[in-house]
Amino acid sequence: MRNLSLPVRFAICGVGHIGRRHATLVARHHGAELAALIDVRSDLQPSLAAEFPDVPFFASLEEYLQNGPAADVLTVATPNGLHARQAMAGLHHGLHVVIEKPIALHSADAEAIVQTARQTGRLAFGVMQNRYSPPAAWLKQIVDEGRLGQVFLVQLNCFWNRDARYYQPGGWKGTQALDGGTLFTQFSHFVDLLYWVFGDITNISARFRDFTHEGLTEFEDSGLVTFDLARGGSGTLSYSTAVWDRNLESSLTVVAERGSLRIAGQYMDKVEYCHLQDYQMPVLPPTSPANDYGPFQGSAANHVQVIENVVETVQQRSHATTNALEGLKVVEIIERIYALR
Repeated sequence: MRNLSLPVRFAICGVGHIGRRHATLVARHHGAELAALIDVRSDLQPSLAAEFPDVPFFASLEEYLQNGPAADVLTVATPNGLHARQAMAGLHHGLHVVIEKPIALHSADAEAIVQTARQTGRLAFGVMQNRYSPPAAWLKQIVDEGRLGQVFLVQLNCFWNRDARYYQPGGWKGTQALDGGTLFTQFSHFVDLLYWVFGDITNISARFRDFTHEGLTEFEDSGLVTFDLARGGSGTLSYSTAVWDRNLESSLTVVAERGSLRIAGQYMDKVEYCHLQDYQMPVLPPTSPANDYGPFQGSAANHVQVIENVVETVQQRSHATTNALEGLKVVEIIERIYALR
C-alpha cells in the first residue's frame, strides 16, 4: 500500500494546449509530482525539456507503460477519439486516469471505461471544469435546495467562433473519427452542466446546419435542439461555432415556479439576472479567466481545481467531483442528439 501522504505522481499523455496546462499545474501543485510526458509529436520535446527539466519524454503511451517511471495517475489529453482506448490501457496498468472532455465518442466506449475502472479498482475522473465555476456551483446549490420550485424552461445558448485559425488542415480537429462533432469538442462541458444541475433529458428533436465550415470540418457548425427534462419542464440548446471573428456568449436562462435567472457572458462567467422569491443573491467569488489559445478562447480555466480534486481523492481526503459514470451520461446524451443528424 503506497503512503497516502506522498505526492501523487502524474504521467501526462498528450501535451498540446490542454495537456501542457495539466503538466504546468501538476508541476506547481505541492501534493503532486510530474513523472512523465507522452506525445507522438517529437518536435515538442525541446520546449518541454526546457519547461520541465528532468521529466522524461516518451513518444507513445505504449513506450511509457513498458519503460517509464512509476506513476499513480495517467492524464489523457489527446484527440477525443483516442481517449477511451488510452484510458483503459492506463487502468489495466494499475493507474488512476484523468480523462479530458469528452471521456469517449461513443457510450459503449464510455461504459467500457466505467467497467474497467470497477474491475481494476482504480478511479476514473472526467474533466468537466464548468462545475468549478462559481455561477455554476451556485446554480447547482439553489436547484438542489429547491429554491426554484418546479423548473419550467431551460434555455442554453453556446455561440462561439471556431474558424480556419482553429480547424487547420492536417490536424485532428474537425474529423469525425478523432473529433466527433461540435457538441463533443466544444460544448460537452455545457451539456454536462445541464445534466449535473437539471438531470437527464428526453423527447429530443434537433436540426443541424453547416454555415461556414464546409471544407473545414466533417460535421455541422450549428444546431437547434429541443427536449423535455425528465424531472419536468422543457428546454432548448442552441449552439454555433460559426460566429464571426470571436466568441459571442455562452448562457443559461431558467424560468421556474419561484423566479427566473440568467447566467451569461462569453464563458458563462457571471450571473446577469436573478429574481427569486424570498431570496437575496449572494456575492460570488470571481470566475477564472478563459483558457487562451492565441486567436481563440475557450471556457473558464478551472483545471487547477480539477488537479486539486484528483490529488485529494487519490490521497483519500475527498471524492471525485466528476466520475466516469457522469462522463458516460454526457456522452450518451450527445449521442442521442447526434442520432438525429
